[in-house]
This record gives sequence, C-alpha cells and structure tokens, in this order.
Amino acid sequence: MPFEPSSAPVNLSEAAADLALGSYGDLDAQEFLLEYAPLLQPPYVLAGLGLAISVLCGLTFARLVQNRLEGWKQDRLALLPLGNGATTLPYIGVVIGVTLFIGGSLQVFGFSSGAALLVSFVLSIGTAGALWVQLERLMAQVENGTFSAVDFDNFDQFF
Repeated sequence: MPFEPSSAPVNLSEAAADLALGSYGDLDAQEFLLEYAPLLQPPYVLAGLGLAISVLCGLTFARLVQNRLEGWKQDRLALLPLGNGATTLPYIGVVIGVTLFIGGSLQVFGFSSGAALLVSFVLSIGTAGALWVQLERLMAQVENGTFSAVDFDNFDQFF
C-alpha cells in the first residue's frame, strides 16, 4: 500500500496567493515565529555576560584597592573612606555581574527568570555587604597599624 497524499498538490496560483497574503500553508505567521522564540532558553548569554561584567569590574576594583594601598605605603595617604565614587562604581559592577551570572545559571536549571534574579540579587547584596564591611575593617586595621596576618584556622576573628 503506497503512501497517498491526503490533499491535492498545490498549484501555482494558490502558492502565489499564499505568498501575497503572508501565510505559510497551514501555519500562520505567529506559529511560524514562535518556533524562534526560545533562542535564549537556557540563558547562557545572560550568565556569560554577567561573568564578563563581574570579572572586568572585579579586576578594576582590585587594581583601585591595590593603588590605594601602594599610596598609603609610600606617602601615608588615607585608606578610608573606601566608599568614594571611583571605588564604589566597580564594586557595584561586580554585584550586578554576579547577580546576572547567578540568575542566568539558576535559569539554566529551570528557575523562572523573576525568581532566579530575585534570589541571585538577595545573595549578591548580602555577600557584597558583608565583604565591604570586612574590607573596611581590614583597611582600618592597616591604617591603625594593628593589622596582623590572617589566620584562617581561627574563624572567631571574622565575627
């Protein structure tokens, strides 16, 4: 039993009418375009962009802190306050980049975009705030001359 087509072959006048109307046989334009909608699912681009932003801003922030420490060693320039615009802007970039990276990574594992970005934002802000406070404490210790080597076996000194 050979395969028999269920409909008559398309003639050129019907094909020309379909082309003029913008229809694609039994598919309309909306159905055809919906096939291309999930290009960013899973959102690898968002995670990659967040990683790139956080690495670039992190390197900039590290260089600024290093320059500030070098200035303190050579000329005894003030280390604090740390929160000026030139130092805060790359740190905010790190927070935004980490938020996008964690949010995109959570979306890869099936989280909705809103929930993933909210969770990643809360994690990023909490971690960034704790790190900022710790960095200011360490720089105050360096400035006061009470800084000692960090002992990672004794975690009581961090809290």
